[in-house]
Amino acid sequence: MAYATVEDVQTRMTRILSLDEQALVTTLLDDAAVIIDSYNASATADSKKIVSCRMIIRAIGDGESDVPIGATQGSMSGLGYSQSWTMSGGSSGEMYLSKLEKHMLGYGDKIGTYSPVQELVETET
Repeated sequence: MAYATVEDVQTRMTRILSLDEQALVTTLLDDAAVIIDSYNASATADSKKIVSCRMIIRAIGDGESDVPIGATQGSMSGLGYSQSWTMSGGSSGEMYLSKLEKHMLGYGDKIGTYSPVQELVETET
């Protein structure tokens, strides 16, 4: 079950998706939903929609820049034709959640513990 539509992704892009790309986006939206649910299935619908769109655009590219989306560092050269980029959370074209997206889903920056036997102790007393 996808949390966004092809139209949601398209409205956030600076280029028009081809028919082949639209079919790919439909499949990737289902994949994004599985990844999102693995982090927090109870996140808000708006968060899931925005995160889904961001994941897809990062995976297929926005068509606006030669710099990969999600790159935190990069360099270019002139006539030597050299480029290098450092990715923040995954590789270019990969579906992953950024630090911000994880935060949007309500995951991370939480300190605490969980004991699987705690429930047993509480129910027996």
